[in-house]
Amino acid sequence: MNSSSSSLSLLFTAPHTLLPSKPRRSVIIAAQTAPPAESTASPTIDADRLEPRVELRDGFFIIKEKFRKGINPQEKVKIESEPMKLFMENGIEEIAKKSMEELDSEKSSKEDIDVRLKWLGLFHRRKHQYGKFMMRLKLPNGVTTSAQTRYLASVIKKYGEDGCADVTTRQNWQIRGVLLPDVPEIFKGLASVGLTSLQSGMDNVRNPVGNPIAGIDPDEIVDTRPYTNLLSQFITANSRGNPDFTNLPRKWNVCVVGTHDLYEHPHINDLAYMPANKDGRFGFNLLVGGFFSPKRCEEAIPLDAWVPAEDVLPLCKAVLEAYRDLGTRGNRQKTRMMWLIDELGVEGFRAEVEKRMPSGKLDRASSEDLVNKQWVRRDYFGLHPQKQEGLSYIGLHVPVGRLQADDMDELARLADTYGSGELRFTVEQNIIIPNVETSKTEALLQEPFLKNRFSPEPSILMKGLVACTGNQFCGQAIIETKLRALKVTEEVERLVAVPKPIRMHWTGCPNTCGQVQVADIGFMGCLTRGENGKPVEGADVYVGGRIGSDSHIGEIYKKGVRVTELVPLVAEILVKEFGAVPREREENED
Repeated sequence: MNSSSSSLSLLFTAPHTLLPSKPRRSVIIAAQTAPPAESTASPTIDADRLEPRVELRDGFFIIKEKFRKGINPQEKVKIESEPMKLFMENGIEEIAKKSMEELDSEKSSKEDIDVRLKWLGLFHRRKHQYGKFMMRLKLPNGVTTSAQTRYLASVIKKYGEDGCADVTTRQNWQIRGVLLPDVPEIFKGLASVGLTSLQSGMDNVRNPVGNPIAGIDPDEIVDTRPYTNLLSQFITANSRGNPDFTNLPRKWNVCVVGTHDLYEHPHINDLAYMPANKDGRFGFNLLVGGFFSPKRCEEAIPLDAWVPAEDVLPLCKAVLEAYRDLGTRGNRQKTRMMWLIDELGVEGFRAEVEKRMPSGKLDRASSEDLVNKQWVRRDYFGLHPQKQEGLSYIGLHVPVGRLQADDMDELARLADTYGSGELRFTVEQNIIIPNVETSKTEALLQEPFLKNRFSPEPSILMKGLVACTGNQFCGQAIIETKLRALKVTEEVERLVAVPKPIRMHWTGCPNTCGQVQVADIGFMGCLTRGENGKPVEGADVYVGGRIGSDSHIGEIYKKGVRVTELVPLVAEILVKEFGAVPREREENED
């Protein structure tokens, strides 16, 4: 890898000339560069604080000896054995040959299956499914193909009731029931259909999010697919593994905004590219630091910086290097990038990003923001005309994002029969079939698959329903979420009539994978006291989250509500806060 960092600058055409096409896998290789030996301190920051905490050793970044005091247990696991060697040096082959009992008998191999395999996208479900793994893919912009979908369906099908798939809140696939001995062959199968699960967990960059109707949206600002694809290819070195960015202090989220609707939820990402022109050139203003955690939730803030479109990768590299080099590695609750921004100040952090740019310079933000802040967010469910004459896309509801193998096969068939063999995922865990010829739309709408669970016209409360995995599979979840979310919503719909869509999100624990803080009404799993005084499943209820240009993080409405008492409370909130009408009254008025 001899290319210089300046080679990351790429030539993009103007946004309105980017044409839809199936994703192409191009080769993006960045030179591996050690962190700067010295940094110039800003007036308020001690120069010693700007010394990089990591160094390049034998091809991997590792914490320097002098900075290891007080580091968290996960950092110690990384120091003891480099996680990426399980992939880059084929360590997974040896692990897959051993029994779970054998692996559990030694500290290092137990840490491999419980921690290090997350760098390969494998999550051991020790608490609820001992010996079985969830596998998280990388699916930039949420674009996938019928062939990829069929392959994933074939993987989970052999695991029976334990095998299923979820669409995630980052436009991604997660498949369940995976057995360790099968992993080497699964990796080969993923590669054969252009997929990877590499660097999708722990202290890595998560799936790059973009506009789910990119390239087909008549009102889009820019097609986000080229950018999200390049970001993913760069970060994983084209699925070969990129150790430049596999030892971050914590996970890191990125999105590229291409629509006025802000389907991409930029305000909850560590880095968000916001389209803006400057001096006649197209590029992006930058937001940084958005995140959720059990102890703190923050919206992203402006970096006061703009990059031209061709500098999307160099900017991403510079931000990641600043975070990797300088981020703290003690208390895991204080290691997300916003904590570093707080410590250095926005200007101090910006200066560290700027010096890591190939030119050593970073333009100030543009005033020509291209996002229309008065835009009313569009509904993507049902049939909609594309920018391409004679073609439409159809948005389908996937109840709480859960699918079985047969569902996936059927979706693949529909994509091939009526579209171009492509599927798109949304951050609300739903699916879009693009490129449907007008002559085929009526036949598609008559498909039995669309008449049952996967409706293009879900009810007004169901269409905004999101739920994390819950304690059916996730060991950190305190409560069951997916089935309960559906049941509570169905019961609430029988009690009240709602005048507009309401977004309700469920998360099983304070890690808030279900993103309850951006929901109109959010439910965070907890334990509370039952009538007999013993612990029972409950939820802290949030109200008032907003997405879009006027985004806002919701606040606690009521803590520790028993799950058995949620239905009347939700109905009450809908009436008091969102203009719902009790069904009995509605029927009397009719």
